[in-house]
Amino acid sequence: MPTFATKLSELQRALYAQGDRVMEMVSLSIEAYFDHDEEKARRVVHLDDEIDRVDVAIERASIPLLTMGQTDEHAIRQVLTIVKVNNELERIADCGVNIAEQIAGHQRLTDPMPPTFRVMANSVLGMLRDSNRALAMSNADLARQVLLFDDTVDRFRSELILQAQEQVALGASSVRFAFRVAGATRNLERIADHSTNICEQTIYLLSGKIVRHRPDGWSDPAAPQQE
Repeated sequence: MPTFATKLSELQRALYAQGDRVMEMVSLSIEAYFDHDEEKARRVVHLDDEIDRVDVAIERASIPLLTMGQTDEHAIRQVLTIVKVNNELERIADCGVNIAEQIAGHQRLTDPMPPTFRVMANSVLGMLRDSNRALAMSNADLARQVLLFDDTVDRFRSELILQAQEQVALGASSVRFAFRVAGATRNLERIADHSTNICEQTIYLLSGKIVRHRPDGWSDPAAPQQE
């Protein structure tokens, strides 16, 4: 009969593979967006079907582990982390689909994307990559670095929205183009947010401590308050 440790190890491997799958899908969706490549956009949708299937499989396989009588706090946190990170990855994949769907079946717009958009997209991909690495490598320091970059992505989005509004006001860009920029940056920002959630879970898993995003930045990890 498989032990708790065996089942947990299998689930962890499945989760890390799901992280790689989601990373591939988001990278492809961004490529499709920049290249206006409908074939790549369709591949993103196809990949999402597999991600949804694995998401359900991981969730279903996680539940029995919680009924195996484990009392070790860290072991329980490991299972809960799998469930929570699995959900974050599925939501990231949904954002990738949203970006790709702005291309599939839509007329190409001639307005050039602002250079900041490429920087923002690359930054978000880096956050997703490093959040996956931090979890797989049990690296709380790397997780913390990802958290610290979240505010930069927020500034990128604000800058891009302002630029789009100004271009529309000047008659240099169409309203439709501005809406497309807003939609893409919103989904990139959400990917960044979900990536930071994964990093929060990684820090909690390793230390049992919680970090919070405050107006003045991220807090230092602290033990949960007792009721």
